[in-house]
Amino acid sequence: MVQLRIALAQVNPTVGDLEGNCDSVVAYSRRANDAGAHLAVFPEMVVTGYSVEDLALRNGFVSASIKATHGLARRLEAEGLGHLPVIVGYLSRREGLGERFGQPPGAPQNSLALLHHGELRLVSAKYHLPNYGVFDEARYFVPGDTLPVVRLHGADIAFAICEDLWQEGGPVSAVRGAGAGMLITLNGSPYERAKDDVRLELCQRRARETGAAVGYVNMTGGQDELVFEGDSFIVDSDGELVARAPQFDDALLVTDVELPRAKDPAVLPAEAKGFRIVRHTVSDEPPAAYEPLTPVLTPRRNPTDDRAEVYTALVTGLRDYARKNGFTSVMVGLSGGIDSALTATIAVDALGAEHVHGVVMPGRTTTAQEIEDAEDLVRRQGINGRTVSVKPMVDAYESAAGLGRAGERDLESRVRGNLLMALSNEEGHLVLATGDKTELATGEGSLYGDSVGGYAPLKDCWKTQVRDLARWRNGAAAKEGTTPPIPANSFDRAVEGDWPDLPDPDVVDSLLDAYIGTDRGQAELIAAGFDADLVKNIVSLVDRAEFKRRQYPPGPKISKRNLGRDRRLPITNRWT
Repeated sequence: MVQLRIALAQVNPTVGDLEGNCDSVVAYSRRANDAGAHLAVFPEMVVTGYSVEDLALRNGFVSASIKATHGLARRLEAEGLGHLPVIVGYLSRREGLGERFGQPPGAPQNSLALLHHGELRLVSAKYHLPNYGVFDEARYFVPGDTLPVVRLHGADIAFAICEDLWQEGGPVSAVRGAGAGMLITLNGSPYERAKDDVRLELCQRRARETGAAVGYVNMTGGQDELVFEGDSFIVDSDGELVARAPQFDDALLVTDVELPRAKDPAVLPAEAKGFRIVRHTVSDEPPAAYEPLTPVLTPRRNPTDDRAEVYTALVTGLRDYARKNGFTSVMVGLSGGIDSALTATIAVDALGAEHVHGVVMPGRTTTAQEIEDAEDLVRRQGINGRTVSVKPMVDAYESAAGLGRAGERDLESRVRGNLLMALSNEEGHLVLATGDKTELATGEGSLYGDSVGGYAPLKDCWKTQVRDLARWRNGAAAKEGTTPPIPANSFDRAVEGDWPDLPDPDVVDSLLDAYIGTDRGQAELIAAGFDADLVKNIVSLVDRAEFKRRQYPPGPKISKRNLGRDRRLPITNRWT
């Protein structure tokens, strides 16, 4: 057996920041080297960030990625790290592949490269290109057809990229035939509630199928609507968990593994399961004996209550959206209700109270209690607060345009939206939309009013989930001995329900989740036990509101199916 020290670097790249991303690779490679690692592995597309979307179709961007990756190899050598084999994900192109109808122009590929002594020693591209959910990789890339295997100190390690692990029949199926003792996958796998257990079970299954240990390295941070939680780990060839990194934090997971000695190259196949095996030998001699490290097994959050995990994902998404887009402060319209209260709380946890601005905007029907609840939240959290009445603005609109009172509610909402955007333009804050997934699904919010903002932290949270997350956050504060950030009255209003025309939010959210999350039709929903009239009403509301969802700001994806790129339906549609 060969004892090797493997470093999995879960880092937070930014799409398009090739220089900054390469700086991160160098910094973590130095840490891996200082920890005595024999190999450092980084996530999928770490050089470019992920997902690059249509940037992959720009020849200049592909060329820049290739140039940056070669430059990274030379830089590692120049900084005394060239002896350390480093695996990175980057955007490359398949040379010699002519233009073909239905194929991405320029033949871009989602690839990995072995950097060693200043050169790219081995390159291989992703084979399975996901084209479901938030993924459009068949649009951007052409597939690879190889399984890369690196001989490191006498042990063979195979590599694959993300989706190749999930699908059957890809290069992972060739790992056993290739004689590899370990498989390491580079991933840009977005967060979904409870997905960490699914990933672990998948890797345990693949370990038993291939007879090889499996390493899984994933990125961290937020990118537009996607959040990546890291959660890198290693399982042995029996599927037993050996080491695991934290969720949502950048980390270097350094682990010692024992792998079988590789076979003589003369007896190893050049192909397995239809995949050409590309090999590179870094070293054939085992390393000198050394004292192994104690494996790091970061404890999971409460496995019976994932609210802390979901809340952290929301905070991560907002923090990185603001930071990566150059915003240092945010603004939230405060109504005294639970949605705006939780949005403000997430903002404080993401950016700090001094960078959060809350605006209370009472109108004609606003009660004194609602104003007090909103101002109470400002005091509790220490954010920058102001109160601006919209009554004179609404009066002016109605007077100038000769408007009646029929659309008063929507007009008042739109005036508030105008005010927030005016303050944003004047002061430079990122305005946060406060609507939840239930409202977005049913079209409850006013277009150009409730939907105003540059980012929507609760976009993928059902109304009932908002309530539960707020309770959890207050409970966490109580455990820490600090003031609960959300006033009790905000919960009372959430329990009473915001919509007099609809039943219990728990029933509504359950039905919405069944309709939106699974694409079940009316007959199936009624057969599942939902009231027939309610089904018809809710389905009609959802279908009619597609045009509003197209104009809603981005927000962090936390569910299996969000109301964004996961679900794309025509606006003009007579199918019911």
